[in-house]
Amino acid sequence: MEITKYWKNFSRYKYLLYELVKKNIKLKYRRSYLGILWTLLEPLLTMMVMTLVFGTFFGRDDPQFPVYILSGRLLYSFFSSATKGGLKSISSNSSMIKKVYVPKYIYVISAIISNFVTFLISLVVLVAVGIVLKVQLTVYTVQALVPLVILFVFTLGCGLILATLSVFFRDVEYIWSVLCMLIMYASAIMYPVERVIKTGNGWIFDINPLYMCIANFRNAVLYGKPMDMSICLISATVAVVTLVIGSVLFYKKQDKFILYI
Repeated sequence: MEITKYWKNFSRYKYLLYELVKKNIKLKYRRSYLGILWTLLEPLLTMMVMTLVFGTFFGRDDPQFPVYILSGRLLYSFFSSATKGGLKSISSNSSMIKKVYVPKYIYVISAIISNFVTFLISLVVLVAVGIVLKVQLTVYTVQALVPLVILFVFTLGCGLILATLSVFFRDVEYIWSVLCMLIMYASAIMYPVERVIKTGNGWIFDINPLYMCIANFRNAVLYGKPMDMSICLISATVAVVTLVIGSVLFYKKQDKFILYI
């Protein structure tokens, strides 16, 4: 019954959620001449720079190394930008929260969804680069949807946690920026995983759910292999647990937000 009640309450604000998502996307590219085209150009330019720099060391013998970099970069960029957007979602909408009642989680969800929409658009670049570099489609390509769903759930959970903490502790924003950089380097975006495993530091990937999503996404779109079910289950479990923790924490603390924003 509780779930039904929350779903009905959420359904009442679906139009507002849609408008907030649209507003977030527009604000992201406000005063930009190319607008949403940057969603396509930014990952493409980043891929070219990373391929030029890291391809010299790691991808010299792999003509599809740019796809390796781009697939990891796109997933990481979504996670990083979406969690940072979720973190700021309450404070950036403080004036509206003070004036009218809206379920506060709507602001966090809208921040995550708006970043997910731009991420989905940016996948066009991955498809185009894959075609140019002759990456073969297989029956496993469709499995790429699974790590994307897991990543979305995990990101939403992190966003709820960060949004709650940032209301009471402003330093969370700066700490998370540093942690995101650490997560990026621990997610094998621009270097082969085997190089790290050979050094005996493979445990870094065993505790990183973002890397697990990236690895299974690459299995599907780049290598044409079935998902690694062990890391799929681990990442899915971590994602659901994170979402539950984030939801409970947000629910218990949301009534105090008005005192701190």
